[in-house]
Amino acid sequence: MTHIARDRAAIILAAGKGTRMKSDLPKVMHALGGRPMIDWSIDLARNVGCSKIVVIAHPSQTVLIDHVTALLGEGAIAFQDPPQGTGHAVRCAEDALKGFVGDLVVLYGDSPLVPPSAIEDLYAALETGASLGVLGFEAAEPGLYGRLILAADGDLDAIVEAREASPEQLAVRLCNSGVMAGRAETMFRLLGKVTNQNAKGEYYLTDLVGLARAEGAICKAVQCGEDDLIGCDSKADLAEAEAIFQSHRRLEAMNAGVTLVAPETVFFSHDTILEADVVVEPNVVFGPGVHVRSGARIRAFSHLEGADVASGCEIGPYARLRPGTVLQPNVRIGNFVETKNTQMGEGAKANHLAYLGDGTIGANVNIGAGTIFCNYDGFMKYGTTIGEGAFIGSNSALVAPVEIGKGAIVGSGSVITKDVEADALAVARGPLITRAGWAISFRTRKGAEKAASKKD
Repeated sequence: MTHIARDRAAIILAAGKGTRMKSDLPKVMHALGGRPMIDWSIDLARNVGCSKIVVIAHPSQTVLIDHVTALLGEGAIAFQDPPQGTGHAVRCAEDALKGFVGDLVVLYGDSPLVPPSAIEDLYAALETGASLGVLGFEAAEPGLYGRLILAADGDLDAIVEAREASPEQLAVRLCNSGVMAGRAETMFRLLGKVTNQNAKGEYYLTDLVGLARAEGAICKAVQCGEDDLIGCDSKADLAEAEAIFQSHRRLEAMNAGVTLVAPETVFFSHDTILEADVVVEPNVVFGPGVHVRSGARIRAFSHLEGADVASGCEIGPYARLRPGTVLQPNVRIGNFVETKNTQMGEGAKANHLAYLGDGTIGANVNIGAGTIFCNYDGFMKYGTTIGEGAFIGSNSALVAPVEIGKGAIVGSGSVITKDVEADALAVARGPLITRAGWAISFRTRKGAEKAASKKD
């Protein structure tokens, strides 16, 4: 466990309008890896031991405010209205952090891939004497990024905006990510000295480095990979970040012993768990909340979300497991089978064309093709229970609430509306009616009608 010498807090900047997203949804509420970007930053703060987390929002961002309050509780939001720059945004959290003494890190709600190790490195810089630590990266194309200018001794001397940089400074490839850490009391004291005497008329967080250096304080730059620091201001940025995340997760899975037949076609969520010796065929999507145990096989074109899949199971191809699906070892879910809030016992199988919702299915049950659990009456959901070793014939409809006993057999084409006792045969379908020659007369009559309609 990481040793934490001082209390830690985080301020997450999230008040930006995100106009380039072209969306009514606040920018930081757009999802990456199956969860909103703001959740990544909150999780990052938690992972590095922050006891206090304050999110800076605009009062108009109701969806964001409600979401953060549900995650962190009342008092976790501070408002910036109107926006007046990053330095102003951080100062907006001062009241929420009143009385806090410790180390403070400033994060961004639209930068979801920052690794905890980078923040730990910033905190480590503070423990070794730095007043401020700034997270930077070597940019392939520095462009308009602010440059981190290092002194001869390797300390951070200044942050220079590209528009104000000299040709020599523009040649520097170490760029500013915006993430900064420092003693809380030092940062708020220095922020009180920041002015808005600049082209934008805003209060810049980056000015803290110059102010600290003017006081003779030490500032440090900590480096991280460029991909880890991607900011998502547009849908294109978000897609790029998603691609980076997926690439990392695929590699992690394969390094952990998972077989991905066509890695580039498999998509993970932030919390997907695949154990060693799982095999995943092409074009599989894992939504949030999936755990697949060792030895299972997920066949092509399947979609899993909120599902727990035991060892030896085979899923798909073209299967859909929805939230609440729990499969015991060696269950088989075949093509065009959908499960939802259903538990299946060991060795049970539904090989094709079935909907199994709100059910409890015992071990070694066979679910025939076309079987439907009729679990919804338009108002309420009801459960279906099938006992161990039962056999459900093809094209059956089980109208919940209903229980099929252990070892019972339901004949094909049945509509079951009452409980079936153990080891019984249940057949519920109308009798076969045959009328000799009826088809000939039907075709003759309809053919004449069609011909007459064409003449008209």
